[in-house]
This record gives sequence, C-alpha cells and structure tokens, in this order.
Amino acid sequence: MTGFDDLGYARPDTDREARLGLPEVVYGPGKTVEQIVGVVRSLLAGNDGPVLVSRIAADDAAEVRAAVEGGGYDPVARLLVWRPAAPRPFRVVVASAGTSDWPVAAEAAAVATAIGLQVDEVRDVGVAGVHRLLAEKERLAAADAVICVAGMEGALPSVVGGLVGCPVIAVPTSVGYGAVFEGVTPLLAMLSSCAAGVVVVNIDSGFGAAIAAHRMAMRVAR
Repeated sequence: MTGFDDLGYARPDTDREARLGLPEVVYGPGKTVEQIVGVVRSLLAGNDGPVLVSRIAADDAAEVRAAVEGGGYDPVARLLVWRPAAPRPFRVVVASAGTSDWPVAAEAAAVATAIGLQVDEVRDVGVAGVHRLLAEKERLAAADAVICVAGMEGALPSVVGGLVGCPVIAVPTSVGYGAVFEGVTPLLAMLSSCAAGVVVVNIDSGFGAAIAAHRMAMRVAR
C-alpha cells in the first residue's frame, strides 16, 4: 500500500486521516477546477472523514460542487466541505478583535466546525474598547481553547492569555495601516507576548489555528 493516490498532477495523501485524524485538506488557489475535482474525489473515496477545500473563490466552488455532489460552501470563509464531522466535546471560542478581522476568524470558525469542534464566536472585542472583551470573560473561561484573531498591534491574545487558563492560539491578520507591514507587526507582537504559553500561527491563517485546536482535541480525547 502506497498511502497516496497518484493522479499524475497530484498525489492525495490518503493515509493522512490514519495519522492525524483528518483527511488531507485541499488548498484551492493555484489549482484548476478539474484538478480540485480530481483530488476531492480521491479523498472522498480513500477516507471516511470530512473533506475540505480552503481559500476557494465562489465561482470555482460552484463548478466543483456541480461536479462533486454533497458539498457545502461558506463564501465568507471561502471553504468547501463534504461530510462535515459530528460535534465532539471540545469547545473553541473564536474571538476577533475587529470587524475587518472577521474573514480570517470566519475561516477558523468554519474549519473548526467542519472538523467537529464546538465553536462559539465572539466578535469585535478589540482592546481599544477592552470592556467589550471583559463582558465576555465567562464565555472565554468556559472554552477548551481560544483562537484570537487580530491585526493592528495584535494585542488581543496577550489580554486573553492573561484572563484564561486554556490554550490560546493567536492569529495575526494583515489588517491595519502602513506600519502593520501586512501582518508582520501583529505577528511579532504575538510572538513577543508577555502572556506565557500563547501559541502563534501564520498571518491570516484561520485554517492553521483551527487545525492546531484539532490537534489539542485529539490529544485530550486520547
């Protein structure tokens, strides 16, 4: 057994579900509709769990769904999903600092939901009005993990990290004015957080944050 399906243009990793608890996720940009359709069909046939296509535009998503029945599409998260997982007892709060950060937070929330995590969304709780965040303290404290999505100076994960005892996954966004440097400033701020133990994923990677939470949930389940 090779553990992958050789399509010529791609080699879907059909063994990944056995290793990581989820099938391979398809990254949409740079692939043709025909290539995405082929990979999705391979993963659906070779795995039992949810099959996801990330960062796919609405027009392409419509074509893929027409070719492969049963897919659902979230236009804000730009996520295609087949066979979403049943909810598991692991609760993730996705907290976004500002409304402009929401597309990245939406990706985190949609991916987390599709792979079976219980998601609670807390929007527009940036530290420029910290009372908005403090009003949600009980919801944050009840989470098994908090995904914090913020641009500008990226302060939200530090504040949340000082309020809760669960894992905090920080997502820097490219939202902000010139000195934000397309997300580099909040990235460095989150990496330098004085709240010990905050973990940081890549700029605008709501997907990466959701998969990090999945890994935590898998370990807890074991």
